[in-house]
Amino acid sequence: MSQEQIQHLLLAHHLTPNKLLGQNFMVDPDLYPKLCQYSTLNGSDVVLDVGAGFGFLTRFLSDKCRAVVAVEKDPQIAQVLRKNLKDIENVSIVEGDVLKIPLPEFNKVIAIPPYYLSSQLVMRLLEQRVDCIVMIVQKEFAERLTATVGSEEYSWLTVTAHQQAQAILLDTVPKDKFYPPPEVDSIILCLKPWTEKPFEVKDHTLFVQLTKWLFSERNKKFSKAITPFLRNRLKLSKPDAEKLAKTLPFSERRPRELTPQDFGAIADALPN
Repeated sequence: MSQEQIQHLLLAHHLTPNKLLGQNFMVDPDLYPKLCQYSTLNGSDVVLDVGAGFGFLTRFLSDKCRAVVAVEKDPQIAQVLRKNLKDIENVSIVEGDVLKIPLPEFNKVIAIPPYYLSSQLVMRLLEQRVDCIVMIVQKEFAERLTATVGSEEYSWLTVTAHQQAQAILLDTVPKDKFYPPPEVDSIILCLKPWTEKPFEVKDHTLFVQLTKWLFSERNKKFSKAITPFLRNRLKLSKPDAEKLAKTLPFSERRPRELTPQDFGAIADALPN
């Protein structure tokens, strides 16, 4: 598969890459074996391929594992995908938005998803029981997952993803490996769910909501940053919310200075 093949397919089916759907097609099949190697793919695995496109990666994976679930949102491309893979028995094609549709069971993810999906996709996939997730993603996004406390890249995503999985950054993928080329380079990201989490939280939804809120006020003193959150969630008056905020752990620190474990401790300290 090459850029010429992608262009030919687009032309033959009267298609144009959709920017809104983040359609940048991979044109370097030499990367496929690396994705399989990093996910330790074997014949008993069921793999989820998100943003399957014309199915070149899907076809490659189908030879290496028990089954592939290929998800494609664009109905026109999904139609071509079905045609291209009709001879492969162990591939199931699912048309729709991966964030909304029910998914069949799978134990590994190997994918080159659209960039715009990255944050929500990682959060959804980490809620599943998977052995590993290996994806090609925007380099800047991947660096947010491994950012250090206090750095500019440190975010709610760093904190919430770290609670569930170890993020490993692997090979850089230059933008010329795609057609049309994106504006930035990509990277192979591996997410491995912890065998034992670095810390537990009593209410995962609250932990995520709280962390997102605090990072929207990352430079404020923590007690000031959390007060509106407490007022809204616990239906408190402003004085009562301010009083409670001062009793919570790390009330004098700023959200950008807190470790993932600190956010977990705060979430667990909140009244039900």
